[in-house]
Amino acid sequence: MKDKVEKVLESLRPYLQADGGDVELVDVTEDGVVKVRLTGACGGCPMSTYTLRMGIENRLKEEIPEVKRVEQVF
Repeated sequence: MKDKVEKVLESLRPYLQADGGDVELVDVTEDGVVKVRLTGACGGCPMSTYTLRMGIENRLKEEIPEVKRVEQVF
């Protein structure tokens, strides 16, 4: 599943990079929790929670039904 998650993140990466940020995959647990680190401008952005939930998490769940949630790692 880690490869699938990485592919989805790759498709989202240009949107984050356009605003000076990026996303790094930290881990995918066996129970479907994806752990990511937002970097660059996204790391300290007040909208990062919105980006994480409405952007990254929704897209991952849509593409990979096994994903249960996405957590941000600092």
